[in-house]
Amino acid sequence: MTTFLILAVLVLVAIAIWQMTKIFELSQAKAETAQVASDKDNRYNGYLMMAFLIFIYAITIFSFAKYSKFLLPEAASEHGADYDYLMLVSFGIIFFVQTITQFLLHYYGYKYRGEKGKKALFFADNDRLEFIWTIIPVIVLAGLILWGLYTWTNIMDINEDDDPLIVELYAQQFNWTARYGGADNVLGEANVRMIDINRANVLGLDESDPNSADDIIVKELHLPVGRKVNFKMRSQDVLHSAYMPHFRAQMNCVPGMITEFSFTPTITTAQIRLNPDVVDKVKRTNAIRAKRAINGEPNSDPWEFDYVLLCNKICGKSHYNMQMKIIVETEEEFNAWMAAQQSFKQTLASVQ
Repeated sequence: MTTFLILAVLVLVAIAIWQMTKIFELSQAKAETAQVASDKDNRYNGYLMMAFLIFIYAITIFSFAKYSKFLLPEAASEHGADYDYLMLVSFGIIFFVQTITQFLLHYYGYKYRGEKGKKALFFADNDRLEFIWTIIPVIVLAGLILWGLYTWTNIMDINEDDDPLIVELYAQQFNWTARYGGADNVLGEANVRMIDINRANVLGLDESDPNSADDIIVKELHLPVGRKVNFKMRSQDVLHSAYMPHFRAQMNCVPGMITEFSFTPTITTAQIRLNPDVVDKVKRTNAIRAKRAINGEPNSDPWEFDYVLLCNKICGKSHYNMQMKIIVETEEEFNAWMAAQQSFKQTLASVQ
């Protein structure tokens, strides 16, 4: 390895010296020959413009064909379909405009390349053209912005209608903790200054608040399908971002304040595991892990798809590892799971 690095450094040094020599030669060239492009130069540049246009189209088509399988499966929340449709329309407009403008840019660069004796026709201005290429983007962008604001307003309509489940997501370097309101579905007061590890009060709950007694603190997020969930988010240390990609949900967790997000899960974990795209992804991932197992590499155990909560803000050296599993299940399964959990009051009693 050391020999390879030495050879690589020597090659790079040789290239650098060669390039410096070329620069010196160019600097000594006569101005009248160094600064004027010939017809041959212009012709080559025109061909290169068209070749690069073909490359752009080819790499775009290849990327869609090769990597579209890595896109997220269908949204697993009520608002997710509207979110995805808005994103699809936005990308459609972007690719349509990009295809046309790139073609015009490269084609005219080729067609009207410099040639000896050819003079460019100069227009000082053209009010009609300027109006067209100004008003069309204004209308399109205004429409997308208004549509986006309308969609965002609907998504962020956080209220107590439909008896939502109240869940707190607590972020800290580098893990997540979830807290449920218990039987009364009301979260007790909390403050990071009240954290007491010795008493297992890891979230800083106010022990004098009656609503805190039945709160349930867990390291795995369970959600009932078809029921609205209002998330209240806190951060203990730095800025984090609660990102649940499969539900098209994301909200910053800001130290010193509570942020909120709300959505209704529509697909259980068991159902999403039957999605053909998910099944294909699991098969491909497990095939890779099987090859790793042969070589004795880590992370080679079979993998099963799960919803996840990620941190989408770089929050420190272990940011990449800050995640929590999410399980979406039926109301009956959720209630049975909740009944098996220990309340905050019981946790305090067990450490005394």
